[in-house]
Amino acid sequence: MRMRIIAGILGGRFFESPDSSATHPMGERMRGALFNILGDIAGMAVLDPFAGTGALSFEAISRGAANATVLEKDRAAQKIIQKNIAALGVDNAVKLIKANCRMWSENNPNAAFDLILVDPPYHDMQLSTVSLLTRHLKPNGLMVLSYQGRGSAPTVNGVVVVDTRLYGDAALAFYRKAA
Repeated sequence: MRMRIIAGILGGRFFESPDSSATHPMGERMRGALFNILGDIAGMAVLDPFAGTGALSFEAISRGAANATVLEKDRAAQKIIQKNIAALGVDNAVKLIKANCRMWSENNPNAAFDLILVDPPYHDMQLSTVSLLTRHLKPNGLMVLSYQGRGSAPTVNGVVVVDTRLYGDAALAFYRKAA
């Protein structure tokens, strides 16, 4: 499946998505809404755990983020992400780390980011891992969690919900880390 970068310097460029049920790429409408809400992300360091296709990282780089660290444990997805990094010419800005989020976090406790874009598998939200990732937010950093359903935003330790948005059967929760 081909996906498209919506806006920015790479806007309109296409990239590949794994043909697998292991990933559920965020749709263009929701991704576009997310980045419109975020606004100016120029110069930000971005963490994309549960990367899947790398779509969130590619969109962030296209819109001015300084760099993106992509975490993915699925081998098929890793191969597609690596291929897309090369095809899009973003190897200087996007770093793929072939690891699961929890293990990476435990081995890199001091890694810090301005923005963490979390899109875990809906069938296994791994909220304990999501909570662990908040330690990688810089003061005043923002974490966005994509989750399924119409319920309230999941409680995540170490951050407070500052906004939620509903898009059909999916929602986004925006969490801010105190300064």
